[in-house]
Parts: sequence; structure tokens; C-alpha cells
Amino acid sequence: MKRRQFLTVSASSASAIFLTRCASGQSNARVERASCLLPRDALVERASCLLPQTWSSKDGLLDVSLGANYGPVSLAGQETNLLNYNGRVPGPLLEARPGDTVRIRFSNNLSQPTNLHYHGLHIPPTGTADNVFLKVPPGETWTYEFSIPKNHPAGTFWYHPHLHGLVAEQVFGGLAGLFVVRGELDEIPEIRSAKEEFLVLQDFELGSDRRIISPNHMERMTGREGSLIAVTGRVNPSLSVPAGGLLRLRLLNASPSRFYRLSLEEHPFYLIATDGGAVAEPLELQEILLTPGERADVLVRGDREPGQYRLLNLPYDRGGMMGGGMMGGGMMGGRRGRSSSQTLATLSYGDRLPAPLPLPEKLLPVEELPEPKMVRRFVFNHGMAPGMGMVFLINRQMFDHRRVDTSVELNSVEDWELTNNGVMDHPFHLHLNHFQVISRTGILPVTPKSDRSWKDTVLVKTGEVVRIRVPFRDFVGKTVYHCHILDHEDLGMMGILEIQS
Repeated sequence: MKRRQFLTVSASSASAIFLTRCASGQSNARVERASCLLPRDALVERASCLLPQTWSSKDGLLDVSLGANYGPVSLAGQETNLLNYNGRVPGPLLEARPGDTVRIRFSNNLSQPTNLHYHGLHIPPTGTADNVFLKVPPGETWTYEFSIPKNHPAGTFWYHPHLHGLVAEQVFGGLAGLFVVRGELDEIPEIRSAKEEFLVLQDFELGSDRRIISPNHMERMTGREGSLIAVTGRVNPSLSVPAGGLLRLRLLNASPSRFYRLSLEEHPFYLIATDGGAVAEPLELQEILLTPGERADVLVRGDREPGQYRLLNLPYDRGGMMGGGMMGGGMMGGRRGRSSSQTLATLSYGDRLPAPLPLPEKLLPVEELPEPKMVRRFVFNHGMAPGMGMVFLINRQMFDHRRVDTSVELNSVEDWELTNNGVMDHPFHLHLNHFQVISRTGILPVTPKSDRSWKDTVLVKTGEVVRIRVPFRDFVGKTVYHCHILDHEDLGMMGILEIQS
């Protein structure tokens, strides 16, 4: 196990728990109601108290109905009018295994067109799979169907809308859900024995009528944030770890703009997986910075004195249009730098185990990629466009759906050099293929080889140059890359990638 003080992972309880109604149609998926009530003699509490419903594949098929709706849902223990999947925020957890077929009958019950993006999954970018160019009009349905490759890594992925121009609005409205691929990582004995929780981090700005407030022009420029932070639909939920046991936290930043700088009082995190799957061995961290779209899978040891410990969101300045210190205070009431920490959840201790659970010594090997065939350069900045005001640019161009910006060869490996010449941090997301971070601002290597990890989203800070190494494998077709501050993506910071055989 290795120690690090900080990682940019580029590297209440009053809320109702209910089993949501399904959209019309039959489903062969196994539906599980999570329970916090276990036999008193249970060796380890494993059931999640934060996600009441999971749809799991059965006999190699995940077959479900999913509807995008607008209406009342339970958020932080109160009825709130939000965009939602099947009547809940976040949406149902979808769970499959490598080799499974996934069939999702998707109904758009919104007044706007929408679609689904399977963030982080390595599946085709065309047809009925991860096709972000697809538009599902209001009142219509579409069946997504694809197979998860047999060699797909286990990991924490997610689904959300990706219709250009509406992405930030629909995600900020509540549309997001987890997609978990179970596999080899989950079978490691120490991880299999850990209690598991799913922490979906979302923020909202609500009016007195408990409806989403739309951002003003400047808030779109900087990236909208809300003053209410929910953790899997709750405010400051309670978590527990058995004394002497392990707690596995699957962390997802599903906010459109907010960064989460996470710390757990008196407890380090032990990183076991990033966006694209497992690391080689647990990495000890005091903090984790999750930018929009990023995930981290960590273990927490129950080896302190019993008590209550806060999961904190520490201050972070991601830049701003008029200088630093503008982010983090919520949209309404002006943007002021947030100088204090926010409590996201509270951890307490359960019954002591007969014998302590150790951390795993080794996880799964991370492939070392070959030297690249080509190096490409991408520069992030902003500018002005007639009739639009401020727009966000990659290589001095804003998004155009008629233009292919980058063409690559299937089965090639490339280095992409990402330079941020703007005044705000930009998390860069590449669809379809995971990558490894090679260097930051000329520092090579960025981490020891033993700390290599697979990513699909990486933070590029203001003035920074980040080099990533990408293998383009298995699938041809068009997909995209973009800033995952979703207002910036909607305002032009996205390009089209075409993978050719």
C-alpha cells in the first residue's frame, strides 16, 4: 500500500426510502430493496443504506424500462419537483457483468428532447449503444441495446443525458444514475467482505416552491452550482462502518460544475479504483478531489475510537471570469469564494467484528501502454461569438456537429497534450476509451509506474499542461471529447472524434 497526501482523481436520514415504480413494460432484471436491517449476528453489514433499488442482470441479460420524467420526488426528506428517472433522484442503480447484454427501453416523458450517455462504459459509440448524437423527442421511446465486452473492467460508471445544448440543464435538474459493472475487483476477499455504500454527489438550487431555479448568464459562464448538496438524495446522511471492519465508498460527482474536495475526519481513504477500474494496490490518501463526472472507489478502515466523523467538502477555488475565489457559494445571492468546509455525511461505528478485516495487499495489474504513434495538442480557452456572447473553445473552435475535429486509427495509441489557457479549471472527458495520465506541466512521470490508473476524466487546471495516453480499441465510429463543466460543453467546449479502421 502506498501513501499520498492528496489526489486529484484525474488521479436527513429522514429522507424516504422507497421502491420506485417502473415505467411500463416488463423487465427480467432482479430488483433488490437495500436494507439497513441485518441479523445481529451478521459478520459484516454489507447492504447499502443509501440506494434502495438496484436492477441487476439475470442470466446474462439486464432488461429494464427507464423513463425520464418531471415531477415530485423525495429530496432531502421533502417533496421536490425535479427531472428524474423512474420517479427518483438519483435514478435506479443498474448493475451488470462483463459479457452481459443490456437492453433499456427508454421513454422520454419530458417537454424537451433528451438521450442517454453511458459515461465510462467501453461500448460502441454508434447505433443503439452509447450514441450521443441520438435525439429522443418528447413523448417517444427508444430501445438501447448493447453488450458489455467480456474483458470489460469492473468499475463505477454512470448514465446521464448528453444532448448538446441541454446537458447542463437536464443534469442540474436531477437526471443521473449509477451503472456498476461487477467483476474481478469485487471478488477480492477483503473487498467482498467490506460494507458497500454508493455516494452520488449532486447539487441543486431550489426556489421557495421547491423547483429548480434557472441560472443567469454569468452563472452559465462560470458553471452553475446549487446551494443544496445531496448525497444520494439526502442531506448529511448517516454512514456506518463495523468496528474493525472495512467500508467501501463508491463516489460519483454527478454535479454539472461543482468540484468536491473530500476529506474524512481522522480517517484516510484507501483508493482501490478510479474512473476506468482498479489500481494495482491500495493507495492511502488524506484528500480526494472529484471534478464533475469523476469517480473514486475507496476503502475506509474502522480502526478509530467509536464516535462520529464528518465527511467534509473542503474549500476549492476553480477560478472565475473576474479572477479567483468566485466558486463554491451556490448560485443565488452572488458568487463568493467558499472559505468554510461543508459536511456531506456523518460516519459512525457499528458492532465490533470478531477479528479485524485487513486491507488487500494487491488489487489488479494496470497495463503499461506502449509509446504513442502520434502526439496531438488541444488548447482550451474562451472567446466571444456574435449573437451568443461568451463561448468556450478547443483549438480556437466551438463545437460544430457537422465537423469532425479529430480522426484516429483503430488499434493505435496516441498522446494528447491538453493545455488550459483560460481563467477557469477545465475537467476534460473522453468518451469510449479510457486513458492514462502521463505528465502534468512537463513533470514526467506524473506518478510512479506502480500508481498508474485508468481515467476517462482528468482535471486541467488554469495554466496547466496535461499529457494523456489513449489506446483506441475495439470500436469505430464518431464520439466526442469535452469539458465536463457541462455549461462549458453546452457553450462550445466539445469536439467530435472519429475512430476509423
